[in-house]
Amino acid sequence: MKQFVAFLLLCTLFFALGCEEAGGIRTIRLAHGLDINHSVHRAMVKMGEDLDSVSQGKLRIEIYPNQQLGTEREILELIQLGSIDMTKVSVATLENFAPKTRILGLPYLFESREHAFEVLDGPIGQSLLDNAEQFRLKGLGYYDAGFRSFYTEHAPVTAPDDLKGLKIRVMESITAMDMVKSLGGSPTPISWGELYTSLQQGVVDGAENNLPSFYLSKHYEVCPYYSLDEHTFSPDVLIVGTQFWDMLSEQEKSWISEAVKKSLEHQRKLWAESEAEALEKIQEKGVRISYPDKEPFIEMTREMYRTYEDDEALNSMIQQIKTLAN
Repeated sequence: MKQFVAFLLLCTLFFALGCEEAGGIRTIRLAHGLDINHSVHRAMVKMGEDLDSVSQGKLRIEIYPNQQLGTEREILELIQLGSIDMTKVSVATLENFAPKTRILGLPYLFESREHAFEVLDGPIGQSLLDNAEQFRLKGLGYYDAGFRSFYTEHAPVTAPDDLKGLKIRVMESITAMDMVKSLGGSPTPISWGELYTSLQQGVVDGAENNLPSFYLSKHYEVCPYYSLDEHTFSPDVLIVGTQFWDMLSEQEKSWISEAVKKSLEHQRKLWAESEAEALEKIQEKGVRISYPDKEPFIEMTREMYRTYEDDEALNSMIQQIKTLAN
């Protein structure tokens, strides 16, 4: 803990010095935890190019990938301090800062990708982004992070019973932990950067994530079973700090919004390509793909929805989301 506090102070000093404008140029510090080959990173590179173009060089983005500046949680804390300007974060991590976003981590909330983005790009998705502002985090939009599924080391997950007794890595998310518990597994929060070694050493028996992340992380080297149960559609959220946003001019905000819009559109196209590529590549690597019946998983996680019945606002939002699927 002391080391992280020292890290925060160092970053605060470093970026406070680095954010000073020179010659009318403003540099936006963007940190994230993904590989540079990931579709989100590639879309962020495009965002930087578009922003440089539309602002005629007055705004530029400096990207720090691969957890160079910390985990998602640590980066969000740095953004709240004003030490970093922008990031992408999974809603599973964001729920620890903006609690209402936890409903997006509910299992089998969305019936398809089309259903998910109808919700996320509409009033419900915008209201969740707006709600985060009170926590000094402004959401700019949603990147596609696909459906998350289980992958394991010793045997495939073809039914909920296959998870019993297994230690499954999850993100630092109460919703994710509750989901694994409801299916009979033992949820084990581990940072993304430590997961490969944890799988290799048997600290956990498996994990859950989308296909491109499974492939790019090379987790297939230690987990030869991938089960497409598609339990959650957990988008990535592009976030800026309100402290940073409020210091911008209306013109600068307009430039950023334009570049963000193009970045989101570009990433969603890249995502579809990367998902198809990942599925093909992991099969070439010998990974055994299974397609379990989703109904038993849906039934066993139904209890999670009942915990929202006493929260009128969130329960109403869940019902609206379900209605949009019809």
